[in-house]
Amino acid sequence: MSGPDQHRNPAPTVDVLIFDPVRGIVLVERRNPPLGWALPGGFVDYGETCEAAAQREAKEETGLDVVLTGLLGVYSDPARDPRGHTISVVYTAQALDPLRVQAGDDAAQAVFFALNDLPPLAFDHGRIVQDFQAGLSRLRP
Repeated sequence: MSGPDQHRNPAPTVDVLIFDPVRGIVLVERRNPPLGWALPGGFVDYGETCEAAAQREAKEETGLDVVLTGLLGVYSDPARDPRGHTISVVYTAQALDPLRVQAGDDAAQAVFFALNDLPPLAFDHGRIVQDFQAGLSRLRP
């Protein structure tokens, strides 16, 4: 049997698109490189489900308790993260109390942005938000 040190595998991560129909989506300004605005997210801990990691990362970076509302997609482009190959499981979520948004952990800021007024996004998060918006437009007449 081979051990984990004998394989080079991508690192599993999660990202959370916290959506509020009135306020928009929550973005965090990263305190650590790569700098910029991003969806809240991070690495899945050993022994943790992706769902639990998504809820934990949302809480750590935004102060928000969230309910996961769906799986937006899995993003695995080897170039998506300049630090190395990651695979991100991306969830949609709603905040239980959106007014409690506040930066925490490695986020300098956590802010709701209107979908039509987003700053430039780090990683492949621009594509992720576009995929979310495409799904929304299919729901709206």
